[in-house]
Amino acid sequence: MTARDVPPAATSEGPPRPSRRRLLLGVLLDLVVPIALYYGLRAAGVSVFVALLAGAVLPVSTTAVHWLRTRSLAGTAGFVAGIMLLGVAAALVSGSPRFMLAKDGWLSGAAGLWFLISIRAERPLLFHGGRPLLEGRFRSDGTSWDVLWEREPAFRRIWRVSTAIWGVAMLLDAVVRIAMAYTLPVDLVPGLGALLWPVTLVLLQLVNGVYYEVAGLWRLTAGKSGRSPDH
Repeated sequence: MTARDVPPAATSEGPPRPSRRRLLLGVLLDLVVPIALYYGLRAAGVSVFVALLAGAVLPVSTTAVHWLRTRSLAGTAGFVAGIMLLGVAAALVSGSPRFMLAKDGWLSGAAGLWFLISIRAERPLLFHGGRPLLEGRFRSDGTSWDVLWEREPAFRRIWRVSTAIWGVAMLLDAVVRIAMAYTLPVDLVPGLGALLWPVTLVLLQLVNGVYYEVAGLWRLTAGKSGRSPDH
C-alpha cells in the first residue's frame, strides 16, 4: 500500500476512475521492485539493514515524485505517506533490521485503526475506496451513491460493516507481520511479507463479496430496494 495507490475521496460530480495500467504499475514499483532490490543487494553481500532500507526508500521516493508532479496528496495519501516516512525515520534512528522488517506491520496496523475510526465519520473509508471501482460499473441502474447514501439506511450500514471488516483484517495482518519480523529468519521475512499482501487482499475480497451479496448491496445499486426515499 502506498500513498498514490489510495483513491482520493469521491466528489458529487463523480469519482475518478483508476486505470488498470496505473494499478499494475503501482504494484510493480511498490511491491515487486523493492523485494527484488532487497534480494539482489543481499546476493551482492550488502547488509540486511541497508538492503531493507533501500527497499523502503523506493516507495517513499516514488510518492515524493508523485507529489512533485501533482503538488497534491489526497487525505488518505497524506496519511499513508506520513506513516511510511515515520517508519523509515524510526528505523534509521534505531538501526534495527527487525524494526525495518516490522515496518509494514506497523503501517498495516495504522491503516486498520484508521478504517475502524472512520466508521463513525460522515462516510467510512471503504465507501470512498470502493466508489471509484464500483459506482455505475457493476449491477448499477445509474443511481448516484450520494443518493443511495441519503435514501437507504441499509446502504449506509453495509459500508460501515464492510469498513469494520477491513479494519479488523488489517489489524490481524499487522499482528502476523510483526510476529514474522521478530521470530523468523530475516532473509525469509521480506518474501513472505510480500506474499501476505495478495493473500490478505484476496481473502478480504472474498469475505466482502459474500457479505455484499447477503446484505443486498447489489440489489440496492440496481434499484431493486423497493423503498421510497426517507427524506
